[in-house]
Amino acid sequence: MNRFKIVALAVTLFVSACQRPARQSSSQTTDYFPAAGDAWEHRQPQAVGMDADLLQQAVAFAKQRETTQMPPDFSTQEEIFGTLLGPVPSDRAQTNGLILRHGYIVAEWGETDRPDPTYSVAKSVLSTLAGLTIDRGLINDVHDPVAKSIHDGGYDSEQNRKITWEHHLQQTSEWEGELWGKKHDFVGKEAYGRGERKPRTLQQPGLFYEYNDVRINRMALSLLRLWKKPLPSVLKDEIMDPIGASNTWQYVGYPNARVMIDGKMMSSVSGGTRWGGGLWISTRDEARFGYLALRNGRWRDKQLVSANWFKAAVKRGPVGPDYGYLWWLNTEKKAWPSAPATSFAAIGAGSNTIWIDPEHDLVIVWRWHDGNPDELIKRVLAAVK
Repeated sequence: MNRFKIVALAVTLFVSACQRPARQSSSQTTDYFPAAGDAWEHRQPQAVGMDADLLQQAVAFAKQRETTQMPPDFSTQEEIFGTLLGPVPSDRAQTNGLILRHGYIVAEWGETDRPDPTYSVAKSVLSTLAGLTIDRGLINDVHDPVAKSIHDGGYDSEQNRKITWEHHLQQTSEWEGELWGKKHDFVGKEAYGRGERKPRTLQQPGLFYEYNDVRINRMALSLLRLWKKPLPSVLKDEIMDPIGASNTWQYVGYPNARVMIDGKMMSSVSGGTRWGGGLWISTRDEARFGYLALRNGRWRDKQLVSANWFKAAVKRGPVGPDYGYLWWLNTEKKAWPSAPATSFAAIGAGSNTIWIDPEHDLVIVWRWHDGNPDELIKRVLAAVK
């Protein structure tokens, strides 16, 4: 090798040695994810950038805010929501919760391992299953009419054939009909309790927001027909088992919500526990689901649900409140004034709340509490240094 080539090689090696190593494109190798079961690491608040005294004050506040909406024996269920279609438990836990920072448990109180109905938190779970359905190619596009792939009569009418999957997810479908003994209009005190509504003229799909469990239950039935497999089984296989959830949760259907698919009788689930049934789950398992959402559908080195889906799911719809694809948002009207606009939540009656804050890398699960979650959120954020 001549002298010129030796010098050139030496320069090349020197430059290569001095160059900064390429940065990883994500934090997949550094994010903490809890092992399955109870092996969830706790961290002292100061170890994750939080003030221990202020966090303790936040937890003390949360412990004092037992819900007054839902008595422990669920004795007002029909008074509030109307005639039951499915079961409710005989009792429930008292207010409880936990707080995650960077995936570690920094605070925990109450019976967090007890599975209880979580009401409309189940809607955000259905949203995630809808994203998974698109990932699997069972739905080509969220803007597709549901009638393109569902041919069971539920979308044959002039009103219903225009409904897209996005309309269902944004609660703007204006689906018309009856399902499992409940009509879309919520007219009648016996059937709908305090949730009864006055008759009104239906709008075109996509133009009017209405929080409506009949329509979400219709979406769940449509997803079942695409999977040809009970949605609780899909949830278990594709989400809950991979994130290490316990075996105590169950997604309870109404006894009359059963359909024949490919020669097999299958149960169709609901978007909540308004009329009984629904998702019965522990606070710890809810925290795992919330942490999956915080990590945009990734668990360790596996993308369980598309990150693009979670980004789309937390964008505000064109009409109605701060609402995405069955997730509550904080974008304009600021339901949680103390929180970042990028935070979002799954919320159910009771109150049951999974609040997710990407800006501060926080998840708060707070169940059976009374009052606006912002009262706890502002106390927890005050503890973040």
